[in-house]
Amino acid sequence: VQLQASGGGLVQAGGSLRLSCAASGSAFNINAIGWYRQAPGKQRDLVASTNFFGSTHLADSVKGRFTISRDSAKNMVYLQMNSLRPEDTAVYYCKVATMKGQNYWGQGTQVTVSS
Repeated sequence: VQLQASGGGLVQAGGSLRLSCAASGSAFNINAIGWYRQAPGKQRDLVASTNFFGSTHLADSVKGRFTISRDSAKNMVYLQMNSLRPEDTAVYYCKVATMKGQNYWGQGTQVTVSS
């Protein structure tokens, strides 16, 4: 599975961005897709995920502001980020978990929120 993340950029606090992650290769084996983020000097944390059954999970810090969605026909997953805060600044990565338990990471896209 190959992943291509896009949509990052520089935005002012309170603004919005939409991240996209395109999956190719053995995309039919995908069980779950998640968005993670990593700020400088910090660990990589789960932001949002969605699984084969359509269930979604959001980190407490982004609930009410971020939404994850998936277009299975296009093998795409999106992260709509609203009401962005400076603390949302990080490199955002998409990750796929396959039915066989394999994990694949995208290359990351930088999100910078200015105050």
